[in-house]
Parts: sequence; C-alpha cells; structure tokens
Amino acid sequence: MTAPDRNPGRPAMPREGAVLFTAFEPSGDAHAAPVISELRRRRPDLRIHAWGGPRMEAAGAEIVERTSEDGVMGLGGFLKAFEMKRTIDRIDRWAAAHPVALHLPVDSPSANFPICKRLRRRGTRTIHLIAPKVWAWGHWRVRKLQRWSDHVLCILPFEPEWFGERGVEASFIGHPVLSKPIDEAAIAADRGRLPVGDPRILILPGSRSGEIAANLGPQLQAFAAVRSRFPKAVAVILAANERIERLIRERADSSATAMGSAAKAVSVERGMLEAAIAWADLAFATSGTVSLDLTRQACPMIGSYAIPAWQMAIANAVVRTPFKLLPNIVAGEEVVPEFVPYRAGLGATPIIEAAMPLLERRHELEAMRGRLESVRATFDGIDTGPVAASRIIDMLEGWRLESGETGSFPTPIPRPTRIQPGPEVIEDLAEP
Repeated sequence: MTAPDRNPGRPAMPREGAVLFTAFEPSGDAHAAPVISELRRRRPDLRIHAWGGPRMEAAGAEIVERTSEDGVMGLGGFLKAFEMKRTIDRIDRWAAAHPVALHLPVDSPSANFPICKRLRRRGTRTIHLIAPKVWAWGHWRVRKLQRWSDHVLCILPFEPEWFGERGVEASFIGHPVLSKPIDEAAIAADRGRLPVGDPRILILPGSRSGEIAANLGPQLQAFAAVRSRFPKAVAVILAANERIERLIRERADSSATAMGSAAKAVSVERGMLEAAIAWADLAFATSGTVSLDLTRQACPMIGSYAIPAWQMAIANAVVRTPFKLLPNIVAGEEVVPEFVPYRAGLGATPIIEAAMPLLERRHELEAMRGRLESVRATFDGIDTGPVAASRIIDMLEGWRLESGETGSFPTPIPRPTRIQPGPEVIEDLAEP
C-alpha cells in the first residue's frame, strides 16, 4: 500500500542532489555500510555523503561528521538532547548548501525524525533504512512516517505487513548481520588468542558507555558464580572499539575485588567478534543487534538489560511487545532466555538462574543451538546490500521519471520480492 501524500506542497526533488545517510549508533554504521558499498559498485556516479562512522566511510561514503561512535539509548539519552539538537541544526545548514535528493535515515528515530522533517521541506525524498521500531513502542510515531517518508526498508520479516496496514509503503530487505558470510579464515586465525577452559563464557556488555555502566557489573558477577561451580571456566569480555575497551577495563578492574579469584579467569579483547562467538559455549549479551550476531553462528545466549527500579514501570508501559530480544521477536517465542529489561537491584540473579541449568545440562545448550539455526534460516538467501541497493535505485529512477528527467538512472531495476511473515508473529506484534 502506498502512503498518502501528507505534504502535497512539497517542491520537486533537487535535480542534482546528493544521497545523504544519517546514522547515530555503531549498529547504524554497520547496517548502512553494505548498502553504501553496493550503491557505489552499481552507481559510481552517485554522490554519497554521511553523518556516520568508519564502516560507512570504508564503504565509500564521504563522512561529513562522525556521529556513530557512542549511541544514545533509553531514558538516559535525554541528557544528550541539546547536543543532538546542535547536530540536527548543522545537518540542516549543510543541506541548505548541498541539495539532498535522497535522505536515508538509519534507525535512531529520535534523532532522524527531526532531520526528515527539515529535509522534507527542501523537497528531499526519504527512504528509511531499518524501520524505526514503532511496532514495539510509541505506535503514534507511525504518523511521522506517513508524513515524512516515501518508503521503509525493513530488516525483520514481519515489518512490511505491519507498516502496510498503517499506510506506510515498506519492503523486506533481509538483515545485514545475518546475510554476511562467516569468515572461517579469520576465525581460525583469531581463535588461538582466546583462553582455554570449560565452560567458555563470552561477555558482550554493549557498544554504548551507558550499556556498559548498567550491565557489565552483573555479567561479571554471574561469571564469578559460574566459576565457583565450574573451576575451569574462563570468560572473555569483547569491546567494540578502543574507547569502549578502556571503559570495560576500568569497570572490570573495579569489580576485581568482589569477584575474587574468578577475576583472573577474565580477559578483555577488542574486535574478533566472529572468533569469540565461535569459541563460546554461552554468551551473556546486552540486548541489541549483537543477539543476531550470536544467532548467525547459533551461539547460545542469555540476553539482559538492567535498569533502575523507577524506570521499570515506564519501560513496561511503553514497550508493548511480548519479547524484546531480536531472536525471540523473529521466532515469536522465547528461543533464548531474556531479561530485557530487569530491575538492576536484582544484580546478577536472573542471569545466574538462567545460566546454571544450561551449563549443568549441556543438551539444553545444544537444543538452543538448533532453535537459533531455525531463526537464522528465516533470512537465508537474502543479501541485504544488493536487495536494498536495487530498491533504492529503482525508486530513484521512478522519481526522476515522474519529474520529467531522463538519463540519470536509465535502467529500472526490479523490486525485490517481499517475504511475508507468519501470521502468529503479526498477531503478537501488531496488537494495539
């Protein structure tokens, strides 16, 4: 279904405008990179600019500002509201001097919706890369998509129908994490750097400083409990970048006394995510995209996100889905244990109570691996970069023809086939 034009007075799309990506989190940087790379390969004539990060730059975007080093998440993100307002103002001023034909906002709706609104007034077309999770919380925000977007590219299979029922044109492009081939050579090269032990616990505290502050302590406490039951247990904490590594080491050092001898069995590594996942028997993961990195290799996990008690009532009121962890959302059932969110005052208790039965009965870990394989199979055969690039170029061609231009995009590219979700998932997630 095509969304109604809520802005009929919009001026024509700029004739020679650039393509602009805006991403404000490390995950957005990762999601946009394969799409940018494929656009560059197919249409080297496109001028692609970005507010984003190093992966987008490596893929071929000209970075105007770095904005995806440390994303803002949850209620604590309000502390950065004024900083974000200044960034939005700079983007608006840049767009005044550099006409933008197409804007591709990448997730982060609180930052990207105001940008969409401002660029819309300049005649810019908008294709959202990664659907804002308005199906999970803030259903009223779908009205902003109706007014300020032309299309939404979805990375979860149930989303196109949900948006279509609400008058927003959308299509499924697969997920860039799950479509990426596993680098077996890199795994073999890096795995030798990881410690020997049994069981092997991978700790993934997140890519944002706020996540680490909230979650690393309980994850380390949980590992200390595992080590007391399994004396040969070892743990690796994985950092997304050098700055996050420094934060992790500071937090780990401050927890060392409370952990006792278990602290000596914990090491910190940076990068090498694929090798660490292949190495692990079980992961303690902060909720987010990393849960799909784990799903990609069918690595058993426990998802968690600790928040203060006073925030629990708010979180439960605004997040309306039965599951919050991505593998469970896709499956429509609890494939892996999740405590997202849980009351921080409980400390490590939920993680420990979920981990011990799994580690004592290893067949349950293997059963979880099988269920994760089934979730991953939902995305088989869909390469996100090429599918998204085809959709983007197809729409650009159509808009150029509508405005009477020829020659810029001479060959229309067929739209990708939409994959329909199962009705049970729609029923769970579309409930008002």
